[in-house]
Amino acid sequence: MDATAIISEIAERARLAARTLIAASDSDRADALIRIAEELSASEIEILSANSKDMTRARVENMAESMQDRLLLTAARISEMADGARQVSKLSSPLGKTLRESTLPNGLHLKQISVPFGVVGMVYEARPNVTVDAAIILLMSGNTALLRGSSSAAQSNEVLVNVMRRALAKTNISPDAIQLVPSDDRSTVTALLHARGEVDLVIPRGSAALIRTVVDDSTVPTIETGAGVCHVYVDAEADLDKALPIVINSKVHRPSVCNAAETLLVHESVAVKFLPLVLAALQSAKVKLNVDEEVTKIASENHISTNLATGENWATEYNALEMNIGVVPSLLAAADHIAKFGTKHTEAIVTESEANAAKFIALSDCAAVMVNASTRFTDGEQMGFGAEIGISNQKLHARGPMGLEQMTTTTWIVTGTGQIRA
Repeated sequence: MDATAIISEIAERARLAARTLIAASDSDRADALIRIAEELSASEIEILSANSKDMTRARVENMAESMQDRLLLTAARISEMADGARQVSKLSSPLGKTLRESTLPNGLHLKQISVPFGVVGMVYEARPNVTVDAAIILLMSGNTALLRGSSSAAQSNEVLVNVMRRALAKTNISPDAIQLVPSDDRSTVTALLHARGEVDLVIPRGSAALIRTVVDDSTVPTIETGAGVCHVYVDAEADLDKALPIVINSKVHRPSVCNAAETLLVHESVAVKFLPLVLAALQSAKVKLNVDEEVTKIASENHISTNLATGENWATEYNALEMNIGVVPSLLAAADHIAKFGTKHTEAIVTESEANAAKFIALSDCAAVMVNASTRFTDGEQMGFGAEIGISNQKLHARGPMGLEQMTTTTWIVTGTGQIRA
């Protein structure tokens, strides 16, 4: 069977399974997530065994360390996935909400309500936790999930999907509400992207190259998640005692993810005092430093090794222990730099000035702005969504971490008493 036929068959099963989701109550869907959480916890050894096979192959193939970190599953990460399912199960249902309601002069009653998209495809790389995060968000929002992970995580994804399907088999929701798209042939991605009319929405999650390929090639509507060239700007009015841990956490806490900071910008008035501290701390954390000429001088005086940053550096999402550092003469200059090199993901300012914070927010065209906080908080779980299906950098439909509400669209209900149009 060719890829197009495979996707058609999977999508048809998903469409039928969607009927069981529509028939399910809010509590039924919540209970299904609890079942998934329980099954994940009970299947820890099975999941770790499969992931070990993926990790062995990744090491043999010299996969980048940042990608290996994304691929790796541990007992703690499995526990986090199960906890995410439990948290999402406790959230209010996003379905059937009345968004607006009115009665026209002719007596027609209008009501706009939230409804699922339907059949949603996910195309993503390496991270098997996305398999669970996407599935639970889509299920709770009434959507069926077609999950096309990368071949590098094939063993992990297969087991995780089987575990979740086992859980659904114990409910009134069809296991076909969650299906794994084969990853052994790239043609299945193309077929999924071209399944217009069979698949209602595709969401890419991964590298900038993957996202661009999906958005450019898809005939199915897409929500564009984005790369994270995120910045921390330390303002002239910053509390440097706050700034240091914010910068370190933004870069070092988990450098392989999209909300890790890639560039630090420091106002010139605090550069001489702050840079020796932050450079030493970053060096101690084994962060490779790419810096401008002014930072080079300060680093040299403090015997800290650096590289001169190029235009390519400023625009790079490293997903690794590497960071750019520059000195700017003003908040406006920092905002101009971010506008040129940022990816509209997350920008942070450290400042004690409410006016400067407000100006930075106004100038930051991005999904999330942090004021005196780490960039690492742009995250569905951290923001109270339980989990996220991705972080959208685009401006239409959804922006920022996407949880349950972002996985719905709307229907207009028009109720009359026999009116006809003149």
